[in-house]
Amino acid sequence: MNSTALIVGNWLHSYFESEKAHAKFVDEHPEAISSQGPSKGHLKKDFKIAESMIEALSDDHDFNLLYQGDKEVIVTGEIGGYPWKGKIDCLNLKQGYFVDLKTTADIYKGYWNEESREREPFVYAYNYQLQMAVYQELIKQQFGVMCKPYIVAVSKQDPPDKQAIDLPEYRLTNAMNQILDSQQHIQDVIKGEADPIQCGHCAYCRSTKKLESVVSADDLLID
Repeated sequence: MNSTALIVGNWLHSYFESEKAHAKFVDEHPEAISSQGPSKGHLKKDFKIAESMIEALSDDHDFNLLYQGDKEVIVTGEIGGYPWKGKIDCLNLKQGYFVDLKTTADIYKGYWNEESREREPFVYAYNYQLQMAVYQELIKQQFGVMCKPYIVAVSKQDPPDKQAIDLPEYRLTNAMNQILDSQQHIQDVIKGEADPIQCGHCAYCRSTKKLESVVSADDLLID
């Protein structure tokens, strides 16, 4: 993720955390304001989009009903003997759920999954089910409450789209099993005791790629 996309996401998150948090974040990022040309003194395009995403959610009655609870809650715990830490956007222990805000280019865009050989939604393409499974477990460990995760997605389109998203229980179970199965290997890679499994498409894989195989043109579609 590029730095602008990260800042845009946090621009939205800080707004829904608190007025004080948002004002502080805006002050810390003067690069959001154009410093030259006809737009000097005004928000740059990406941050105008961020403002429209904020408006799309803040003006939505049902979102405001859902987004009730403690904001930016730090949770810690252990999974499979390893320490984990997370930050919950909105945690409602009383009603047993938590909400995670996500920004994306297009909520309904499909992404190619090379393993399953099919397209999948952005939620699974970015493995957000793993994040939600971890958060659910850490909340349970820290507060003794099993909370249901919801993702509220807002798109970077003009005008923005928005959608509340439920994650099927089997997806969360599979995600937790994946974490338990893979985190030992990840730790071994960090320690230099094992080689990473290459995905073949990220910046590192592209920089180290060798033409060791030939693929069919039918297999080139990944997005």
